[in-house]
Formats: sequence, structure tokens, C-alpha cells
Amino acid sequence: MVNATSGFETAPETETDPGRVVLLTTSHRVAPGLLSWPAWQTLHAADRVLCADGTHPQLPYLRDAGIAVEETSPTAEDLVHACAGARTVVVVTTGEGDPALTDGLARLAGSGRVQMPDLELLPASYDLPGARLLDLVQVMDRIRLECPWSSRQTHKGLAKYGIEEAYELVEAIEEGDRDELREELGDVLLQVVFHARIAEEDTDTPFSIDDVAAGIVTKLIHRHPHVFGDATASTPEDVKEHWLRTKAIEKRRTSVTEGVPLGQPALALTAKLASRAHTAGLDVPLPRGEGIGYELLELAVRAESEGVDPEAALRVAARAYRDAVRVREGVAGVIDEG
Repeated sequence: MVNATSGFETAPETETDPGRVVLLTTSHRVAPGLLSWPAWQTLHAADRVLCADGTHPQLPYLRDAGIAVEETSPTAEDLVHACAGARTVVVVTTGEGDPALTDGLARLAGSGRVQMPDLELLPASYDLPGARLLDLVQVMDRIRLECPWSSRQTHKGLAKYGIEEAYELVEAIEEGDRDELREELGDVLLQVVFHARIAEEDTDTPFSIDDVAAGIVTKLIHRHPHVFGDATASTPEDVKEHWLRTKAIEKRRTSVTEGVPLGQPALALTAKLASRAHTAGLDVPLPRGEGIGYELLELAVRAESEGVDPEAALRVAARAYRDAVRVREGVAGVIDEG
């Protein structure tokens, strides 16, 4: 029987078994054709397989597997009629999920006037953890190509933003704002992806975000022999010792101070140097000199030895000072108005 309105072939309405509609969803973040075994079983057993999008990336793979896919956009009523008589109709949904069709099926089911087929949502492929990173890479690629500002940026030009975003991330952590933390982590991640995208265009030594990820994966595995190897570590101190020893071998460093960036804030620099010396078991007398710099040096080393981050401690004190200034400003304003 052919529906006179849509031209969509349906089963005879005299048959009473309402059949089954399977809405098959796939993820564009998974390579086309990599479907679950239940999905392949359902597709092969279906009486009809429909898809409204003729350019759907799954279609060539379905047809290669011998599945006849009809490129059509049935209405909810069409599907109900097509399933009558114990038939199974699979709809390969588009990326948007075919909301018009699902809304139509919901309306029919809610009317109570139509014998509805069984409705099943079958995810044929799932996003793995981290899959949305693929979206970020794709978005960054398009922005780099089409945005007048982003297309002109260089590593040096973006350097200041990396520093700013890192500080904003630290502030979000210290403030304990979860929403702000999530946003700032995204901003820091953007810097990584942006720099990696720029690096792809280098004519001499290009690399991509995949190279960046591969490098850090290799490093993490190598520096965690207690996780991925036969070494043992029962305390955080053991882990730190493994890390520093492996790092020294990798870098072939002759001093524990090598690799400590001197351009970082002075308190953080002092604490890092003190931490390196402490971990290496070096008892280093502090240099003596006149002036507040040496006094700050002593305070920073003392803080590190007591397990206190001097940068974080000073920021807490600075915030308290800021609040005191604001209070004083309010008091002064009241006095002036009087």
C-alpha cells in the first residue's frame, strides 16, 4: 500500500501487530562504520532502513555491508503504518536527532487514538571520554582559517595570554568557584590547542595537537613506573623521587637547578629552588646579604620547608590587604560626606 499524501510505502492497515521503530543514533566523533554489534544485528534484521540525510557519513558503510538504505523523510504517521504487521523499521537519525519525527511520534503516542509500535532508541556508537576535544580541534582549525584576528596570531603574540589565563586559573582555584574553575580550565586548554594549530604551519619543524598529546602520554608513562611498570611507590615522596630521578636521566642534567625557569615570580622561583635542593638532600646555607631581598629569600625558603606555598600565602595576605583598603575607602567616604 502507498500513502497517497507522501508516496511512502506502508504495510496493510488490516494487520494488527504494531511492529517496532528503532531510532539508531551515531556519534560523529567516532569513525563511520564503527558500530556496536547490537546495531549491526538490528540493521541486518530490519525490514526497512531509512535515513533522511543522503550525505550521512554512515550510509556508504551500511551499503558496503549489504544493507539497503532508503533516503526518505517519513512522518510519524508514515512510520506507524510502515511498522504494522510486526515489521521493524530502523531510522538512521541525523546529527540533530530528527526532532520533528520524534516529536510527531510522541504526539501520536499521547493521543491514545493510535496503536503505536514499540519505540527503541539504539545508540550505535558512543563518545569516549575526551571525545569533545575533537570538537575543539575542529573549531580551532576553522577559526584559524577564517577569523581575521586568529589567522594572524603567532606563538610570541599569544604568549602573554597564556600567562594571564594561568593566573586566572589559579585565582579560580583559590576562590573555590567551580563554575569559574571550569571556564578557566577551558581557557588554558584553548591556549594549548591554539599554539598546536599554529605549530602545524611551521615550514621547518611542524607538529600537531596529536604530537603534543603523544609526547605527554609518553612522558607520563615513563615517569610513573610505579603505575605502568614494576617499580613501587607507597607515598607521595616516593612518587616525587621517581619523577625527579627519571627526569634527570631524560634531561641529562648535572644540577638540580637546571630546568627551573628564572622568569617566574620571585617567591615561586625561590620556593622551587628550595624544593629541588630539599628533595636532593642538599643542606645549602642561605647566602647572606643586606636588604629586603635576602629577608624575603629566607622567608620563602622557610615557607617551603614548612610545606607552605609562599606565593599562595602572600596572595591570601594581599587579598586581606585589598579588603582592608576597601573598608578604609568606605570609612573615608563617610567622613568626607560628613
